[in-house]
Amino acid sequence: MNKKQEQEMQDLIKELNVHIRNYYVLDKPTISDVEYDRLYDKLQALERETGVVYPNSPSNRVGGEILKGFKKFNHDVPLFSLEKCNSFEELEDFVNGVKKDFPDAEFSVEYKFDGLSIVVEYENGLFKRAGTRGNGKVGEDVTEQVKTIKSVPLEIDFKGKLIVQGEGLISLSNLEKYNKTAAEPLKNARNAVAGAIRNLDPKVTASRNLDWIVYSINYIEGKNFKTQEESIKFLQDNGFKVSDFFHIEKDIKNIEELINKVDKIKSGLDILMDGMVIKTNQIAYREEMGYTAKFPRWAIAYKFEAQEISTMLEDVVWQVGRTGKITPIGVVEPVELAGATIKRATLNNVGDIQRKQVKIGSRVFLRRSNEVIPEILGLAEEYPTSKEIEIPTVCPSCGEKLVEIGANLFCKNDECPEQVIDTLTHFASRDAMNIEGYRDKTSEMFFEKLNVRKPSDLYKLTLQDLLSLEGFKDKKAQNLIDAIEKSKQVKLSNFIFALGIDNVGKKTAGDLAKVFKNLENLKNASKEELLAIRDIGDIVAECVYNYFRDEKNLSEINELKNVGVQVEEQEDRIVKNNAFTGKTVVLTGSLQNYTRNEAGDILINLGANVSSSVSKNTDFVLAGENAGSKLAKAQNLGIKVISEQEFEQMIKNV
Repeated sequence: MNKKQEQEMQDLIKELNVHIRNYYVLDKPTISDVEYDRLYDKLQALERETGVVYPNSPSNRVGGEILKGFKKFNHDVPLFSLEKCNSFEELEDFVNGVKKDFPDAEFSVEYKFDGLSIVVEYENGLFKRAGTRGNGKVGEDVTEQVKTIKSVPLEIDFKGKLIVQGEGLISLSNLEKYNKTAAEPLKNARNAVAGAIRNLDPKVTASRNLDWIVYSINYIEGKNFKTQEESIKFLQDNGFKVSDFFHIEKDIKNIEELINKVDKIKSGLDILMDGMVIKTNQIAYREEMGYTAKFPRWAIAYKFEAQEISTMLEDVVWQVGRTGKITPIGVVEPVELAGATIKRATLNNVGDIQRKQVKIGSRVFLRRSNEVIPEILGLAEEYPTSKEIEIPTVCPSCGEKLVEIGANLFCKNDECPEQVIDTLTHFASRDAMNIEGYRDKTSEMFFEKLNVRKPSDLYKLTLQDLLSLEGFKDKKAQNLIDAIEKSKQVKLSNFIFALGIDNVGKKTAGDLAKVFKNLENLKNASKEELLAIRDIGDIVAECVYNYFRDEKNLSEINELKNVGVQVEEQEDRIVKNNAFTGKTVVLTGSLQNYTRNEAGDILINLGANVSSSVSKNTDFVLAGENAGSKLAKAQNLGIKVISEQEFEQMIKNV
């Protein structure tokens, strides 16, 4: 490597890292994606040419080889938990206790994030290693995984030894985006982070687009801070992402007002948080107050109204999904939680059961976050009568021997009843073939009574077939036959989604349709052509490529053509610039003239980005009747709110 190449690489790394910070830490992108990709490709070409990859190079973030196992991470500075309180009375006791000894004490008020605690060490200004919290003394070394998180700086200005702690998170909008292309959607943001960080394949971590928000300096060489406020400023100056919510208060009433304010908007935030952290601001006072065996005496966590509760686990049933994945579902003693009666909760997979050590007939903790499916968090108490959960060896639907892949069990029988039924339901769904009036129960009935085994069989059904079924009278039967016939004319993007290709969701199906224009082009696409599409990585490209080289899949596509399914070619729709071009829009509440999906499709066709969560990057909130916390948050952030009537006026002349 000559000096010119070395200097060019260093300049590119410096420039790219500035753009990464602007985009992922400051939320203020300074160049387009195309320009960034051009610089990144130039750097990679130089790295291939010279064989040199510097530690601070952005190419280190893509994820390397699969690891054989986790090493121990011994914390140089022990980590403490926070004492928790659930009432303002307890919080007042804490504040008054501090004020008694330090009358001029101030308090920082910050979000209590609900993710995975991660500690990162720096030496000589460079990222050195990262670990999970573990028991506070020993965690897991997750260096390779954490390097893939773009908001984790690989280089900082401070050159002494530095140990910082923050929360690994996935934003709800990124989770939604990930789930659109995932074969098995992730149940919630908390598990998505834990599963990504504790995955031995760093490429999986990279694929989930995690975030890391820093809230604590655990050790810094040769430097002292007077306040928490100063330490947060230092973190910002060195390129770390910190919370956008940070307040210093002296009075308990002001602290309580802040907590009440956050409590009202928390469900509209783009991240999971379950409380507030109140810390004594002055570091000198902290040092005098010290620690108990478990907690610092100078901080406390105020927990919001319980999203967790305990109940009895009565049984575990095993569900078979469309892809053959077997998911354990806990049947629990009914309990009220976050405004709903909970009777069933997920246990995710076999690895989850083993890690949480729950048993049938034991008391377990449940969590319900942001109205997603409830999850069993772990064991509360077991009894002499508690029994181990029996892990199945054969498919509960077809009896086929199960295959273990990682922490999951799979049924590999393509003719498994549950898989076939789920495949039929997916094929007929609104975003796929859109067969109106088709329900989950329809698939079950067709499978059991009419021997429907694959999607093409749906188009061979007759009116007499449907009239032979219980509950199908003349009108209902004719309507469904008409809907099946109507679905034969289908858009390319809908058809791709209907095929149920692993890891191809609605968005990816749309991207494939835009690029390849027709089914034949997609069938013949090379892996290189697939990888050239933005947001399509190795895993998705492999799934699409392999799908169209499977004779069974090709045979079914031909059969669908033979029964009259016509797949429309994708047309490039040129839309002139309008009020929504390039804007981020969130929909909330009930609209009178559109479903949310219909309004969302209109916005996407107008060049908008439709998001599920309100953030400071949101441009418009389209609010219908009974709009809730998203509307409140938009008003709080000063985001423009438009009514359905305004929306119709804005799209009228496009």
